Amino acid sequence: MKYLIVGLGNIGDEYRNTRHNIGFMILDALAEASNISFSTERYGDVARMRLKNKQLVLLKPSTYMNLSGNAVRYWKEKEGVDIDHILVLVDDLALPFGAIRLKMRGSDAGHNGLKNIAQMLGTDAYPRLRFGIGNDFPRGCQIDYVLGRFTTEQRLTLPARIDVAIDAIKTYCLAGAATAMNQFNNK
Repeated sequence: MKYLIVGLGNIGDEYRNTRHNIGFMILDALAEASNISFSTERYGDVARMRLKNKQLVLLKPSTYMNLSGNAVRYWKEKEGVDIDHILVLVDDLALPFGAIRLKMRGSDAGHNGLKNIAQMLGTDAYPRLRFGIGNDFPRGCQIDYVLGRFTTEQRLTLPARIDVAIDAIKTYCLAGAATAMNQFNNK
């Protein structure tokens, strides 16, 4: 069984380690823990790994966030992955920092990356793992906040929260969505 795990983020050094790039950060940590590396392929950086009897294709799109759907659609079709075996890792302003929420479908909640994926797939019924980045910013400063770096305090706890997200991904692939949602949502 094959899964496409997509971490959303923006390419370029100026975006590295920003809140909006948490999807990239989670996949980088998963690849490092699994002793695999990414290679640059069409529409993104790709790594492949086995998790027991599952094959995982990890994708960091090389398109900008707002055009992530092109990469997701291409790799879904190229790898022959069912839509319910796609998992998109994304930042979420509505969740407190480090909170995780796995959903099987839903609105884009104003997230342009998710909006583009829904447009390109023709549905919003694809799984996503939302990683809370909080919303502690002054009115009108949302863009600066999401494209900003984590606070010193957040950076101290970020590795542990990323490890929880990795555990959620593994549980999703091995035990299914319902089990993963019960174990990890809001924890």
